[in-house]
Amino acid sequence: MRRFSADYLERTREGMWADGRAALADLDLADRRRVLDVGCGTGELTRVLAAEAPADATVMGVDADTDLLEAARAADPEGESDSIPYLAGDAARLPFPDDAFDLVVCQALLINLPEPRAAVREFARVSSELVAAVEPNNAEVGVSSTVDAEERLEREAREAYLAGVDTDVALGDRVRRQFAAAGLEDVSVRRYHHEKRVEPPYSPVAMEAAARKASGAGLADHRRELEASLSTEEYADLRRRWRAMGRDVVGEMQAGEYERVEVVPFDVTVGRVPER
Repeated sequence: MRRFSADYLERTREGMWADGRAALADLDLADRRRVLDVGCGTGELTRVLAAEAPADATVMGVDADTDLLEAARAADPEGESDSIPYLAGDAARLPFPDDAFDLVVCQALLINLPEPRAAVREFARVSSELVAAVEPNNAEVGVSSTVDAEERLEREAREAYLAGVDTDVALGDRVRRQFAAAGLEDVSVRRYHHEKRVEPPYSPVAMEAAARKASGAGLADHRRELEASLSTEEYADLRRRWRAMGRDVVGEMQAGEYERVEVVPFDVTVGRVPER
């Protein structure tokens, strides 16, 4: 399973559910009583589920990475997240009995598993009613920018990444096949476009992202995958052009002229566990 830092998850998931909760309509959260978020990471979706479920519902998060679980527990300075239990566990071997929950959900987890079908079967085992997956199609990400080179370089890097990564990060609406193979019924898919917009005044996260472009650190986050499809020379050339693009981004931000829009398509797949 591929792993990510808390900072990486914060950067990539910032604001995801600020205006996209309608995409979760098929989870029927108002009627859920026992909810599990698998691969919860730093708990962004877990907290949304807890906010949308009834006040007396039990919402839990589980993740294999204990560092991310610590970040999830510390995410709410007011202490409200203390009511959400976060437990360590493997998505393919969940530490719960059959039918322990009436909804099991994950976000951007299956795309990072070598055998997503095994996880979906486990979700179906511990759920008595619904299983849901919120998974992106990274092959269809769209970027527009006031820096001419950014869109082109983003596309070049994304194509190399997709060729070099060892899991299916473009799973998207094909999750329905995994659900069908696990025996789930009444499968529905609802697409949600997560738009990340950068414009003046720039947030600290946006300014950090620009600095990471200029230093090449943002590209280095995926160096292993990129070098699986690019030669050493090709990677070095991409990094050189990426850093130059990043310096242009920083320059435009300093002038208050930089704008960027990234749209990531997520497919919310929901299936029902058949009567046992």
